[in-house]
Order: sequence, then C-alpha cells, then structure tokens
Amino acid sequence: MARNPERRTALTDAAIEVLAHEGARGLTFRAVDTRAGVPVGTSSNYFTSRDDLFMQAGARINSRMTPDPAAVEEALRPAPSRELVTSLMRWLVRRMTDDRTGYLAMLELRLEATRRPALRVQLTQTVRAEFDAGADFHQSAALPGDHDTFRVLYLAMTGVLLEHFTLPGVLSDTALDDLVESVVTQIVPR
Repeated sequence: MARNPERRTALTDAAIEVLAHEGARGLTFRAVDTRAGVPVGTSSNYFTSRDDLFMQAGARINSRMTPDPAAVEEALRPAPSRELVTSLMRWLVRRMTDDRTGYLAMLELRLEATRRPALRVQLTQTVRAEFDAGADFHQSAALPGDHDTFRVLYLAMTGVLLEHFTLPGVLSDTALDDLVESVVTQIVPR
C-alpha cells in the first residue's frame, strides 16, 4: 500500500466528488483516478478494495464536516439562548452548504450502507458518536432544552438539509435562514 498521505487525501476527496456526482455505483478505482487526474491504477495502490474506498470516503467526509474547535469556541461566546441555537443551526447549514459535495456524498454513503453491512456498521458508529457528541455539547453549553429537544432538533435539521440538497423546490418559497429559525422556534424552549 502506498503511503503518501497527501495523495491519499486527494484520492479520497476525488472519491467524494465521484459519489456526489455519479452516485455509489459510479465509485470505481478508474473513476477516482480520472477525477483526481492521476494515472489509471493509482487509487488501487492506496485502497485495498472498493469497500475500503467507501470506508475512507466516509471517514474523510466526517473530518471535512467537523468544525474547527476554535470556531466552535467563538460561536459560543453569546449567552445560551434560543437565539444562540438559531445562530448555531444557521452556521451548521452554511457549513453543509459550503461542502455541498461532501453532504451529497454522505447521503450516497448512507444509501449504500443499506446494502453493505460493514459500511453500515462504520457509518452507524460515526454518526452515533457525532450525535452523542452533539447532545453532550448541547448540555454542556447549557443550551435551552433537554436531550429530547436536541434529538428532535437533530432530526428536523437533518430533514431540512435533505430537502435543501435533494429537492430544493419543495421548500423554495421559504428562505433557508427563515426555515431554520422556524424549526428552532418550534422545538427549542425559551
């Protein structure tokens, strides 16, 4: 296995691009090589199998979507309130929108996980860990609401993002920032 970390990251990012633009069926070593602009056969030197490619893409997407701790600290400067939760949810949407390709690729991976047990196990562990970290963050930051508030907010925001990225015409009459505010207002207590 080749050990050039920068090349591996570039190939994994190319795999994410393929997932987002061509779907899971389009994710082949040749497609990754083409997208990365490297000689045919390069990605097979970095990934042991197609399953490995799926797993590495999932890990990389998670890494790309995780906010910088300094940015989180900055975002938490205001006092805990419903308004702060609204601000944080708008920030979440902006981060996902800024990495639209990563978000679409993650949706593809989630669908592929229904057919690949090992991928399902990995994604479940990753997403569950992120969910638990988010719930812990909500509590430790003393944001309004309890664990159920966080869970419903998580599910609502997941739905908002799914609609926004896959069928934006469904919610086209509502600005995304306004929709986020409405979701938070309906779920998070004062």
